[in-house]
Amino acid sequence: MSTNKTVFFLIGILLIVLGVSMTAPYALQIIFQEESHSFISASFITVFIGILFVLSNLEREYKLNLRQTFLFSSLAWIMVAIFGSLPFLLSNQNFSFSEAFFESMSGITTTGATIIADLDNSPKSILLWRAIMQWLGGIGIVVMAITILPLLKVGGMQLFKMEGPDSTEKILPRTIEVAAIIILTYIILTLLCGFFYWIFGMTVFDSVSHAMTTIATGGFSTHNDSIGFFKNSNIEIVASIFIILGSIPFISYLKFIRGNRKVFFEDVQIKGLIYLLLFSILIMFIYLFFINYESNFFDKVRISSFNVISILSGTGYVTDDFGLWGKFSLIFFLLLMFVGGCAGSTACGIKIFRLQMLLIFLKNQVKKLISPNSVIVTKYNNQKISDEFINSVLIFIFTFLFIFLIISMLLSISGLDFITSISGAASAISNVGPGLGDMIGPNGNYKDIPNISKWVLSFGMLLGRLELFAVLVLFFPSFWRN
Repeated sequence: MSTNKTVFFLIGILLIVLGVSMTAPYALQIIFQEESHSFISASFITVFIGILFVLSNLEREYKLNLRQTFLFSSLAWIMVAIFGSLPFLLSNQNFSFSEAFFESMSGITTTGATIIADLDNSPKSILLWRAIMQWLGGIGIVVMAITILPLLKVGGMQLFKMEGPDSTEKILPRTIEVAAIIILTYIILTLLCGFFYWIFGMTVFDSVSHAMTTIATGGFSTHNDSIGFFKNSNIEIVASIFIILGSIPFISYLKFIRGNRKVFFEDVQIKGLIYLLLFSILIMFIYLFFINYESNFFDKVRISSFNVISILSGTGYVTDDFGLWGKFSLIFFLLLMFVGGCAGSTACGIKIFRLQMLLIFLKNQVKKLISPNSVIVTKYNNQKISDEFINSVLIFIFTFLFIFLIISMLLSISGLDFITSISGAASAISNVGPGLGDMIGPNGNYKDIPNISKWVLSFGMLLGRLELFAVLVLFFPSFWRN
C-alpha cells in the first residue's frame, strides 16, 4: 500500500532549509540591535518541526507516485507559507495571523503584494526576510516547473519535459541533478544583479535585498516608493535586464551550459517574450507622448520600458503611479498582468507559450474554415503538437480567466470597490503584486482590505503560482481514493 512518507520527508527537508534561512535576518537583528529576537525563535520552531517530519518518515527508498506528487506540490507551498509567517507573528510589529500569512504567501509565491504600510521605517530583519522568501520561492518554482509540472501535464507544461524517464517514480534523482545546475545559475545571476545595484548607488543592504527579489521577479522592495525611491536610471536599467533574465526559461541556461550557444536566439518562447515587450513598450511610449507625460524623450522611454517590463513579468516594481496616467494605462496594465513571462522561469501569469499556442489554434481554425479538407500539422519550437496538448492549454486559459472572475466576485462581496476587486484578483492569480486604484495601487498596500479578502487573495496567489490544477485536483474526491 502506498504511503505519503516521502511527501512529509521532503516537506521536513524544506522546513529545515527555511528555518536555517531565518538565521540571516537574526544576524541583522543583532547587528542593528533590534528589540525583537523573533527570528531565532521562529528558526528553532521551524527546524525542530522539520527534523520531526524527517525522522518520523524515514524510508529505505523514497518514491513519489502521481498522486503524491500533486499532494507534495501544494502542501509544500502551504507549509512553507505557514512557517514563513512565524517571524512576522513573533515580531513586535503587531501582525495579525491573517496579515502574517498573507505577507508570507505573497513572498513565497513571488507575488509582491504587501500589508506593510511603512517599509522605510520597518526593521531591516523583516525586510530581508521578505526578500529571502521571494528568492526561495523563485528557485523553488523554477525547479518545480522543470522537473515536476511537466510530468503532471499541468496546463500544457508537458511540452517542456526534459529528456529522461517518464515515470514520476524517478522524479527525485532527476530533480537533484537538474536542481544543482539551476541553483548555481540562479545564485550567479543574483550575485551579478546585486553587484551592479551596488555599483550604481544602492547600499549593500538594498542591493542584496533587491537582487533577490529582482531575479525572483517578486518585486518586494525595502522602500515605500519601490525602485522609484532611488531616482536612478542606471538602477532601473539593471532591474529591467535582470527581470528579463529571470523571466526566460531556466532550462535555456541549462542548454547553453551544455553547448547550445544559440538557444536564446532560437527559442520561440523567448523571442515571443522580447517581441511582446517591445510592442507593449512602444504602445505605452506613444500613449505617454500623446498625453505629454514627462517632457524629456529619454524619460518617456525609461518610464514606459521599466513599468511594462515590471508588470508584464509579474515583478511589480514601480517608479511612477501609473494609475494617474489615465484610463488607458489602467486597462493596458491590467491586460499585461495576465501575461507573465516564459514557462520554466520565475515569472508568473498565463505564460508566453500558452498565448502563442492560442494564436496558433485561432490561425488553424481560420485555415479550416477556408479549406475544410486540409490537413494541418501543428508545430511549436520544432515539436509536433497534438490536439490533446492544445486542448489542455485552452482549458488552462479558460480556467485561469474563470477563477479570476470568481476571485473578483468574492472580493467585491467582501466590500471592495470594482477597480480594487478586479485588479486585486488579477494581481493575485498572476502573482504581480500591486493592483490598481487608491487602495492597492502602486502607491498603496493591502493592509486595509478586509481579512476575508486577504485569505481569498492568498488562495489566489497559491493557485496562480502552482498553475491552478496542481491545487484544484486536491478538491476532487476521486483524488483521495486508492
